[in-house]
Amino acid sequence: MSARTHILVFPYPAQGHMLPLLDLAHQLLLRGIIVTVLVTPKNLPALTPLLSANPSSSVQTLVLPFPPHPKIPPGVENVKDIGPRGNVAIIDALTNLHEPIVHWFNSHPNPPTAIISDFFLGWTLPLARQLGIHRISFYSSGAFLASIADHCWRNLDVIKSSLAEFPDIPRSPSFKAEHLPPLPRRYRESEPDSERLRNGMLANIESWGCIFNSFHELEGEYLQHLRTKMGHPRVYGVGPLSLLPSAANGRNLERANLNTDTRKDNVLAWLDGCPDGSVLYVCFGSQTLLNKQQMDALASGLEQSGARFVWVVKTGLSGKVNDGSGVVPDGFEERVAGRGLLIKGWAPQVMILGHRAVGGFLSHCGWNSVLEAIVGGVLILSWPMQADQFVNAKLLVEYMGVAVKVCEGANGVPDSAELGKAIAESMSGETPEKVRAKELRNKAVAAVGDGGSSSKDLDELVKELGQIKVR
Repeated sequence: MSARTHILVFPYPAQGHMLPLLDLAHQLLLRGIIVTVLVTPKNLPALTPLLSANPSSSVQTLVLPFPPHPKIPPGVENVKDIGPRGNVAIIDALTNLHEPIVHWFNSHPNPPTAIISDFFLGWTLPLARQLGIHRISFYSSGAFLASIADHCWRNLDVIKSSLAEFPDIPRSPSFKAEHLPPLPRRYRESEPDSERLRNGMLANIESWGCIFNSFHELEGEYLQHLRTKMGHPRVYGVGPLSLLPSAANGRNLERANLNTDTRKDNVLAWLDGCPDGSVLYVCFGSQTLLNKQQMDALASGLEQSGARFVWVVKTGLSGKVNDGSGVVPDGFEERVAGRGLLIKGWAPQVMILGHRAVGGFLSHCGWNSVLEAIVGGVLILSWPMQADQFVNAKLLVEYMGVAVKVCEGANGVPDSAELGKAIAESMSGETPEKVRAKELRNKAVAAVGDGGSSSKDLDELVKELGQIKVR
């Protein structure tokens, strides 16, 4: 590898996007590549573990001011501060970093030979071409989703029918239109914002390469599909990145300002007192707030199941508290005392899913949660609600057989008796799904181990990056 190999890494400012790309950056640094990470000022704290784990001669930061945008309140620089509806505006705002990046590049004594940027930042492909360097798209989501989304962007008519069919994609999947990724569904022809977004998304498959936080034993046929579509082999499955050595550098940064040690100790101590595989972990990610009907149905289902559980409750935001969203029904905690543990706010999810007592995970099927469940070897009870979650749920329930569907939709309300029955059946004994979930965990561990598929792809990626000629 040339001593001058230098890569610019550009994460998208949302927690689920940043953490895996920072884990990848760490792996590149471990393999001797110089990395510059581009962030805006308020996202700089997320880099602390990465910076402290690597010598300053190898990792640099490029901190550029967050460009103002009419649809983004002043001071907002991360999706967590505006919610998923702000994605299009944040993507659009970040395109205004084009010229500052060009200026930085032209004044750098050893400019990068490639840029690895999040798949929401497809506008960096024309930027890279202007600079005469390669752009590689990083997907914090799966290859199945990328295959579906790219087809939607290229064939916008597919989202106009009530049932969208994809005969050219392996297994010929079909989806209700409302279960497709939301960004193509929000596209409006001739609207400048929409056109810029579409061009950026199309640019992902047109880039020099793609990297996925996934692995061949989970999504091999979709990684291969994308290689065929792109016409070259530079499609890399390098996940689960959280399983790689030293990947924990990215796992502690989201809680840098939280005093969570006591909470962590409490939940782990509680789990220590439970039999192996007996506990259901319930969590719907950082963005989902259940409405009153959903809270009541879920609480009733957990109560009727008789199963042990840990339920992470996202509490109501200011202004929404009065409608019962995120509110646990009166008396529930007292009735389930001893077999149910409620956590309000953040929970140490990776540690919980890795605990011997946890055997199931009631989840919205966001990709990071999916990978963490796979690494934990636990059965998933799926309740997809939005974004990539319906696509992920189909992969897990129908194709991999490691999950059971219990509800669907952001406004879906499960029948509490049926939910209780599904939980009770799933948590008792060794179901086929539980067995397959444990087998898939072993395959994930093997993938990142010596000679595994993800290790080989990561080595190949590093080799290719090292062979790029400097301008």
